Amino acid sequence: LLARDNYLPHVFALKADRQVHRHGVLALALVSAALLVFSGGDTNTLVPLFAIGVFVGFTIAQVGMVRHWRLERGKGRLGKALLNGFGAVLTGVATVVVTASKFTEGAWLIVVALPLLVAAFGAVHRAYGRIGERLGLGRIPEAPHRDRSLVIVPVSTLSRLTSEALTAAASLGDEVRAVTVCYPDPEDRTQLHALERAWAEWDPGVPLVRLSCERRSLGRPIAAYVREVAAGEPATRVTLLIPETEPERLWQRLLQNQRGAVVAHAVRRETDAVICRLRFRVL
Repeated sequence: LLARDNYLPHVFALKADRQVHRHGVLALALVSAALLVFSGGDTNTLVPLFAIGVFVGFTIAQVGMVRHWRLERGKGRLGKALLNGFGAVLTGVATVVVTASKFTEGAWLIVVALPLLVAAFGAVHRAYGRIGERLGLGRIPEAPHRDRSLVIVPVSTLSRLTSEALTAAASLGDEVRAVTVCYPDPEDRTQLHALERAWAEWDPGVPLVRLSCERRSLGRPIAAYVREVAAGEPATRVTLLIPETEPERLWQRLLQNQRGAVVAHAVRRETDAVICRLRFRVL
């Protein structure tokens, strides 16, 4: 409910295939485990924490009902408001008594945690408010239109994955460019020349752009090139298509070099380009 009302990350409102709020359950499990470790498994320490949380919740709920009856114009609202007000007084007094009597036995944790939680909820709510304002939620957006599109594909070698990536890029954009990063090392230059010769022999109809980099960085030169293209062609929609292999088994992901993740992180952080990660299944 808190996630639905923008007071917690929306991931906590998602349900798994079995209609269980998986992320909420996992978060509660971690917090519960931390409390068990903190208290040493002593229930005499945990019960007051539970009692204070319950009484605080009851007090807030009863006060909320009093406000509700004040705004309600129905019959008997005064008696209902008095009943809820009396309940709020009782639970409020119980909260103060339990907190004071058990303060040194662990109740201080609730006194510290509750204001921090409320502050965190408020920060999350304000963040979602700013995001909603930027996205124009609740307002009718402009009509969609078609921009000229340029798809940039990072390559390092020629393979079936390269061919699949360029085919997908040609289907997505009006123009396709392949880019490769070269370094000053003699071995890297030899590999670059071999790639350029193989590219010319293959002749896919897509230019291969060489990006020089003095330092052994992969993401930054590609991000710089994307920024340069976006600045020189402001009316063009730039898309970065990153080809990656999808291994047959989960453990085989440890064998991947993670170049795609490095490039995607750099371009996402430094540019507004659309990032598309093409998964090629290796079966």
